[in-house]
Amino acid sequence: MRHNKKFNHLGRKKAHRDALLANMTVSLIMHKRIFTTLAKAKALRMYAEPLINCAKEDNTPNRRLVFSHLQNKYAVTELFREIAQKIADRNGGYTRILKTGNRLGDNAKTCFIELVDYNENMLKEKGAKKQGRTRRSRKSTAAPAAEAPAAPAAEATAAPEAPAAE
Repeated sequence: MRHNKKFNHLGRKKAHRDALLANMTVSLIMHKRIFTTLAKAKALRMYAEPLINCAKEDNTPNRRLVFSHLQNKYAVTELFREIAQKIADRNGGYTRILKTGNRLGDNAKTCFIELVDYNENMLKEKGAKKQGRTRRSRKSTAAPAAEAPAAPAAEATAAPEAPAAE
């Protein structure tokens, strides 16, 4: 029975799964966005986010811990220098999964997984959204809306008569 066994084994033995997730994490750190299947992306999120969280505090034990998982000194340097500065004020949720549909060959669900603070398009939309209007109730907008069109119509008929009189 599989009681309380929640993580996805991805059809691989432990050593193969750990190598896969470590390589995908290195690619995510170096490229900021990778294209993969939905199951691998969800497993990668569980693997990568604790390592990214360790990068918030730059000290030797944390660097050794992250390096023991990733085995790539360039990715560790990128994580602790560049990414740690952008995620310093974020409490969690360092990655975002965007579904892209099904793969043509085997109909597997595919997606992008990306670091949240590195998608410029989403950051622009977030800034534009903040300048939205406040919401009003329907009752308060219904009465002035009925009166507003009537007044310009009366002025429009009066306006052509005034220049003609002169």
